[in-house]
Amino acid sequence: MSSAGAVDLSVKIGALRLRNPILAASGTFGYGLEFAHLVDLNSLGGFVTKGLSREPIEGAPAPRLFPTPSGMLNAVGLQNVGVRAFVAEKLPVLRKFDTAVIANVFGYTLEDYVEVIRALEDADGLAGYELNISCPNVKKGGMQFGSDPACVAEVVSAGRQAASKRPLWVKLSPLVTDIGLIARAAEEAGADALTVANTYPAMAINSRSWKSHLGNQTGGLSGPAIKPITLKLVWETRKAVKIPVLGLGGVETVEDVLEYLAVGASAVQVGTASFADPRASQRLVDGLSKSLFERKMFTVNEIRDRFLAENG
Repeated sequence: MSSAGAVDLSVKIGALRLRNPILAASGTFGYGLEFAHLVDLNSLGGFVTKGLSREPIEGAPAPRLFPTPSGMLNAVGLQNVGVRAFVAEKLPVLRKFDTAVIANVFGYTLEDYVEVIRALEDADGLAGYELNISCPNVKKGGMQFGSDPACVAEVVSAGRQAASKRPLWVKLSPLVTDIGLIARAAEEAGADALTVANTYPAMAINSRSWKSHLGNQTGGLSGPAIKPITLKLVWETRKAVKIPVLGLGGVETVEDVLEYLAVGASAVQVGTASFADPRASQRLVDGLSKSLFERKMFTVNEIRDRFLAENG
């Protein structure tokens, strides 16, 4: 029997069953349609759309990307067409694909989140929502929703009430003192799963012009450089909650996927790797199946079982 036939890569994220644990991350895969001629979208566990807002956003000034040692800085500025245009123009085409489409949702106020979800609730073709709670809450002086347990509970609870038809994932910020505390607040407020984690604020300066390498002065650091830090956050989050966790940060190789699954992630999201190799997510699906077969593992759950057997 071939490795493809012997290994069951399917995973459950709450009530949602995915054919495998590899998803493309929000902000790195467009609306999915841009990659359809390069990647077999049906081969993926799913993908997360770019963040959708109540109104269209033009985004940050160019340049928006800058390579760093073992990583990348980005300052895209949450550019998107707005939720209404997404429902009217993008979603009808996405319905043709047999894969889980997760809509990333963000807002500057609590009401923004609720309105975006309401606009999506009546549309067909989505498997769930991912709340990006790392945006500033302008009604509370710019505080990030994601850095305070009370704010997390408030926005997740509102999102949960609005999202009556679909699972609600919550994307956590890494900039917290105790991610377990934040994770539990999201879980208790109704989150079905947690994505850990967003990028790390960072900057890069040109020593000749003394200006930022980005159109904005600062951006978000992603890529292999952040993986060891985020891996620990996933491990800490998994110990703190009972709901599934998705790992995101520096996933480029099959070994990266295995490490995240070992410390408790139910699935991973591929981000920066797609910029260097648009087919990275599909390559990892193929590679994971072969790797498990070679290790005489036939389900994804066996990875974590082996880790726990060695580490308690």
